[in-house]
Amino acid sequence: MGEAPAAAPSGAAGLLSVVGTPIGNLEDASPRVRRVLSEANVVLCEDTRVTGRLMSALGLRARLERCDENVMAEKIPAVLARLASGERVAYVSDAGMPGVSDPGQRLVDAALDAGARVEVVPGPSAVTCALVASGLASEHFFFEGFLPRKRGAQRARLEELAAVPGTLVAYESPRRVAETLANVAAVMGGRRVALVRELTKVHEEVVRGEAAELAAEVAARGEVRGECVIVIAAPDAAELERRRAAAAGPTGSLADEIAAGLAAGEPKSALAKRLARSFSLPRAEVYDAVVAAASARDD
Repeated sequence: MGEAPAAAPSGAAGLLSVVGTPIGNLEDASPRVRRVLSEANVVLCEDTRVTGRLMSALGLRARLERCDENVMAEKIPAVLARLASGERVAYVSDAGMPGVSDPGQRLVDAALDAGARVEVVPGPSAVTCALVASGLASEHFFFEGFLPRKRGAQRARLEELAAVPGTLVAYESPRRVAETLANVAAVMGGRRVALVRELTKVHEEVVRGEAAELAAEVAARGEVRGECVIVIAAPDAAELERRRAAAAGPTGSLADEIAAGLAAGEPKSALAKRLARSFSLPRAEVYDAVVAAASARDD
């Protein structure tokens, strides 16, 4: 038999426990995670079936209630009432740290505004695990969550993120990861990128390379399985300067800007796209000028 949840202490202040759960390997559930879940009067979760399997694996019984993005707003008043009556409420996501790219953030915000006690029970996070596994610099990093699905919107967002002076981390579906890596290559072609897949599981994998090389390698695989995290190296000083200059607008002629971009090693397609936007010219026209200038430099 599993352990039954404890009764709410009479007159005691309630407690909201935000509990990190394993992202693959059940051995990552700490003794504290097990204790807190066993003491909860109710466990709020994204999917009762997923959390039910976790509770069973931990030898626990609990009252599970669905509290995902679709019902979070309507659940919050009842959760606050539970906390006010002295109950212990645990909140978990399907895997990882709740509140990170997760609707649990709204629950924590509401509980704090109501003056309720909130504790965080640490657990695995795909963000930090992938960042460390990638081997890329982590002094400064930016977590994007999921990128837009549509190609145009995704490219536009990647253009914005390209100016962030730190390593970028994004989640992606295995069905879309090849296309997303191709877009990363188009926008940030010279960057080193890591695809981190199936974290903490038997088939955990880290594949690294320059953006274009990695995109080609993943595309050649065909089907990709498992949850994926993309980690993109921070821009170097030269790239940051180019992007700042581009944002400020051209300071010289088109020919001068092409020459400067080629000298800095900017990919021809990216250079043409940037300058076409800066000079309000057709991209094909600018690309032809870039190719001609590059050929002249090589002669």
